[in-house]
Amino acid sequence: MEIFKNNNKKGKNVGKNGGKNKSPIPGMFGGAPTGGQFFSNLLTAVLIFLIISTLYSAVAENKAKVEEVPVSKIAQDISGGVVKKIVVEGGMINAEYTDGTKKKSKKENESSLSQTLVNYGVSAENLAKVEVEVKNESGFGYYLINILPFLLPILLIVFVFWMLSKQVKGAGMQAFSFGQSKARIIDPNDQSQKVTFKDVAGAKEAKEELVEIVDFLRNPKKFLDIGARIPKGVLLMGAPGTGKTLLARAVAGEAAVPFFHLSGSEFVEMFVGVGASRVRDLFKMAKKAAPSIIFVDEIDAVGRVRGGGVGGGNDEREQTLNQILVEMDGFEPSEKVIVMAATNRPDVLDPALLRPGRFDRRVTLELPDREGREEILNIHARKKPLAEDVNLKVIAERTPGFSGADLSSLMNEGAILAAREDRKTVAQYDLIRSIEKVMLGPERKSHILSKEEKKITAYHEAGHALVASVLPNADPVHKISIIARGNAGGYTLKLPLEETRLRSRKDFLDDIAMSLGGYVAEEMVFGDITTGPSNDLQVATALARDMVTKYGMSEKLGPVALEGSGGRALFGGRGVDSRDYSEEVSAKIDAEVSKIMNDAFARAREACTEHRKALDAIANELVVKESIERDDFEKLLVANGIMPKKLNKEMIA
Repeated sequence: MEIFKNNNKKGKNVGKNGGKNKSPIPGMFGGAPTGGQFFSNLLTAVLIFLIISTLYSAVAENKAKVEEVPVSKIAQDISGGVVKKIVVEGGMINAEYTDGTKKKSKKENESSLSQTLVNYGVSAENLAKVEVEVKNESGFGYYLINILPFLLPILLIVFVFWMLSKQVKGAGMQAFSFGQSKARIIDPNDQSQKVTFKDVAGAKEAKEELVEIVDFLRNPKKFLDIGARIPKGVLLMGAPGTGKTLLARAVAGEAAVPFFHLSGSEFVEMFVGVGASRVRDLFKMAKKAAPSIIFVDEIDAVGRVRGGGVGGGNDEREQTLNQILVEMDGFEPSEKVIVMAATNRPDVLDPALLRPGRFDRRVTLELPDREGREEILNIHARKKPLAEDVNLKVIAERTPGFSGADLSSLMNEGAILAAREDRKTVAQYDLIRSIEKVMLGPERKSHILSKEEKKITAYHEAGHALVASVLPNADPVHKISIIARGNAGGYTLKLPLEETRLRSRKDFLDDIAMSLGGYVAEEMVFGDITTGPSNDLQVATALARDMVTKYGMSEKLGPVALEGSGGRALFGGRGVDSRDYSEEVSAKIDAEVSKIMNDAFARAREACTEHRKALDAIANELVVKESIERDDFEKLLVANGIMPKKLNKEMIA
């Protein structure tokens, strides 16, 4: 599917799986608490100290509420018959009165209670009426109560210093944990995270390649007895979103073996030798759990070609790569550990990593075809309540070029749109809208164009659509819109008649002419050019240059490939030419690119001039309706004498 966009920003038209991991293996992770944890522990200790001090003060305050009176006063009360009980604790007299009140007093330690009271005039008869109890102040409790006010602060200070020393010790031990692997492990018995080949669609050939790996992990004896050696390394290559990581998890789920997974960037640290140590630790754990699978995602982060000077003077990445090479096929080959890796840049990997004995089986995952997209949509629709009008086959037809991740996002966006409108099922209309949302972004309803901008945008998109409808090798137009969506102020969608992997020179020339349709329409109608076609010009010029330098489609230069698939190198954010041809050839390339662009411009201008009435009709309809679907667009073409192209019957359904 191709999109031609026109962005508007205040007069500026710019063209255009998983599950939670289980707890880590003991010893897999290391390190000390951070500085924030340290201050948190210190604050906790201070709070505990304050709480205990408050409680102690409250207890002490409660004890202090007993009124202290002279001994003479207690003697008078005994004589008066209002004292019920007296408790003697050393030199302290605690008196309990008949009304329930309590008072205390002190006496001489050398004299007895009876002698003291007699000296104050208490008769033996009055003293006999009072219950007297004598307690000896001795034992652990007595000394603890007296020592605790002094001992408690000291204990708290010791506790704080112990916490501080523990933090310092942990920080010192962190250096010893750098070399430990940070791989996460998925247990084969964890059903919540288990993925099988039934959960992977659109990659038939890739799954067939990996069946042998699964069979070996299930029954390695069958292969080893006959002397066969299963490939140790499997490299999954493909564009982003094609399901490389999901397929690796499916292999682990089918084989029911431990699955160690981590990213290539997790090997590299600022300290030299740490990455190599982590590689050794990872393979050590995998060998203990053998048979097992090690999966390294984005291996190009550590497996790039050595000796290129990438990364400055630090050779940590190269040391890590060397250790991976040795572990995979060195002096201690591991027969029951299979290493899987994923990358979308296989061209930058070191040749030693790809030789037989290491990653000697390479599986390419491509974008799914129509049948594959339909299977993927069915998988992502399992847990979504679909309305009766949903036809996933039509959605698959309308999404050429979508990856598995795009289709997953499409189904999710459709469910979000339905939930936003308080509906219980996902309708076909929701999925149709979600296609454009995934490709271009949400509608920007707040982006209001002036009348002049709206008219310019309408003619711009009408120019794209008209040229695509007139030229024989251009794909049919599916929808035209001047509603801002994402960065686009307007867009034209077109669907191919059938999905093909090969493009001809005529196809490219018509595509370039179509991309210039908006430029031509603006110039013809308004006599001026805006910034709207800027992205169209970039796309068209890049395609024309590829025709000349990559595909050998230049009549003047002939079948010569002058640039590789990598294109131009980036330096400081700008393109740097890494060409292997002379200035004379460069001038010829520029001349050929200019010729292709001028010829395409002339063809687009001829189409717009010849069918000016159709151009005006399409633009006026866009100004009124803002969006035109395929059926209405074809009616406009027929009304102006243009025969629309036939779409697949399955697309029309």
